[in-house]
Amino acid sequence: MANTDLDRGSRALTQKSKRYSIFSLARNAASYHQNWQQAWRHADPKPAYDAVIIGGGGHGLASAYYLASIHGMTNIAVIEKGWLGGGNTGRNTTIIRSNYMWDESAGIYEHALKLWERLSQDLNFNVMFSQRGVLTITHSEHELKGMSRRVHAIRLNGIDSDILTPAEIKKRVPTINISPDIRYPVMGGFLQKRGGTARHDAVAWGYARAADDLGVDIIQNCEVTGLRRNGGQITGIETSKGFIKTPKVGCVVAGHSSVLADMANIRLPIASRPLQALVSEPIKPILDTVIMSNAVHMYISQSDKGEMVLGAGVDKYNSYAQTGSWPVPEHMVAAAVDLFPFLSRLRMLRQWGGIVDTCPDASPIISKTDIKGLYFNCGWGTGGFKSTPGSGHVFADLIAHDRPNSIALPYSLKRFETGYLIDEHGAAGVAH
Repeated sequence: MANTDLDRGSRALTQKSKRYSIFSLARNAASYHQNWQQAWRHADPKPAYDAVIIGGGGHGLASAYYLASIHGMTNIAVIEKGWLGGGNTGRNTTIIRSNYMWDESAGIYEHALKLWERLSQDLNFNVMFSQRGVLTITHSEHELKGMSRRVHAIRLNGIDSDILTPAEIKKRVPTINISPDIRYPVMGGFLQKRGGTARHDAVAWGYARAADDLGVDIIQNCEVTGLRRNGGQITGIETSKGFIKTPKVGCVVAGHSSVLADMANIRLPIASRPLQALVSEPIKPILDTVIMSNAVHMYISQSDKGEMVLGAGVDKYNSYAQTGSWPVPEHMVAAAVDLFPFLSRLRMLRQWGGIVDTCPDASPIISKTDIKGLYFNCGWGTGGFKSTPGSGHVFADLIAHDRPNSIALPYSLKRFETGYLIDEHGAAGVAH
């Protein structure tokens, strides 16, 4: 009897909440959002902070959040020369996975994926994480054998990965063309069911709001123009809004990392290149899995708005331009239409490029420098978005303790001196 009364009470409360939500939505719509509470403060810089994060993308905001929430460093600031999430965070194709081959890569990306799986709850903000699965397809016997080797290595690290035949791929993705007569015939594939996508803007906004709630100052439209140091110790940063004193600076600016490094007379082993993507006009739901093809440099998924999201490989030249060259998307679209003939009837809605910074071994840098108090988190190449929570988590730990933990340790700058590289070109150098 008590359970019945409890059920009735729960249903009544649910109906009341629904009515309140509807009226609240209508009231806010009528006010044109004028009375909405700001998600985070628009702070002016203080004269000094205990730590400053340069870069207001997902990695930078995550680093600030974990510095405050885990390490208790609340007198910190995030400095962004534009607007939050306006760089690579807002210019990627939002693919998330952890099926990397090498132990070091498995460590950081699986750590990130586990954080993704509870991120909406941790931030109290819906980042729209959708574990729709990521399927990587192969187009030759040689590639199929290499894929099988990779899958066994992935499984040894306890990460889910399943090999699929062409028939099994067709059953999961009915719209794909598996005819042996096409230019890139589908020979097989491997699937990570826990992989998927998230909403890039929501990730930036969620971390920003959560960090702000903990007292972090978020300062936009503030360009860093110099790094000031006293001998071998960082003492602060020069900005377009004046000098900010701080003993710790974390640089998380993706493709422009070498620009900041140059301010400290440091040369990083990275190259910055455009990575292009495009979306089609929206259509009804037709694809509920992320499809990747490293061989033809193409990946595709469908957004919650119905747009077909397509990406390609990086351009072959170094540049800071957020556009890219035409041959890359042309090649990508040709391959996509071959695999998904229905795409030929769609119109392109918009195209863009992001600037990826890639290391010689296609793995990131999470490291101290020879200047005490100066840290860099960069070189993620095409794998930046998927690593966001894991990257921020371990980078915050590095800044707080001035030493890397076991996950970040392999990604030190010292590896380029010792030769202990982490060669992930097969998984991270060309596709997400």
